[in-house]
Amino acid sequence: MSGHSKWANIKRKKGAMDAIKGQVFTKLAREIVVAARSGGPDPEMNVRLRLAVLKAKESNMPVENIERAIQRGAGTGEGQAALEEVTYEGYAPGGAAIIVEGVTDNVTRTVAEIRSVFSKAGGNLGERGSVSWNFEQRGVIVVAASGSKADELTLLAIDAGAEDFDQDGETLEIRASPVAFDKVRKTLESAGAAITRAELSMVPKTTVAVDVKAALQTLRLLDKLEELDDVQRVYTSADFPEDALEEYQKAS
Repeated sequence: MSGHSKWANIKRKKGAMDAIKGQVFTKLAREIVVAARSGGPDPEMNVRLRLAVLKAKESNMPVENIERAIQRGAGTGEGQAALEEVTYEGYAPGGAAIIVEGVTDNVTRTVAEIRSVFSKAGGNLGERGSVSWNFEQRGVIVVAASGSKADELTLLAIDAGAEDFDQDGETLEIRASPVAFDKVRKTLESAGAAITRAELSMVPKTTVAVDVKAALQTLRLLDKLEELDDVQRVYTSADFPEDALEEYQKAS
């Protein structure tokens, strides 16, 4: 499994530790609102909303908060703040690409905060389209499995439409097109797979190997971006060396 994929898994574990912060509920609620607004309030008919609700439940977000966010997205709840989805692109120290996705009620504030974080970390905020050409949306499912169990789940995933796989020890990462993603996920769930992460993600077509110094600078930049209230997700093309990931994980 590449340093890029391992970073995503480490980041998820760190996010679970950060779930005690009130900020995470705000971000989850915003994701539910925009998902319900764009695809309808029924999670069974709206894959994005279903994933947002599952993530909220995993973070122990109260059910009433989830329902309230769905109602807001559907236009039937209170507090109809004008939320807008935004995407920004840039470069980290060492040259790796970064994509930042956010939801905001004040674009001017959001872009100023993101630009400041890039600048202070030694990176650069780029123009629209400057790095997005190197990313594609993929369904990513990470399963705790090894040996014959991993082989069994891989075959099931292939039959359901999965395309790419990475095995690293006891972790199996499965990737599929956005269209096949939900079917693959449900197939694995039905087989009793221990799914640790399932999301639609922007995956780099090619990655950039960075040295330990640039890797640590980039990881700190990614952390600072994700700490911003208006930022929902951050993606990078950086391929981090093991030494940097180990140091990052210990510090987390």
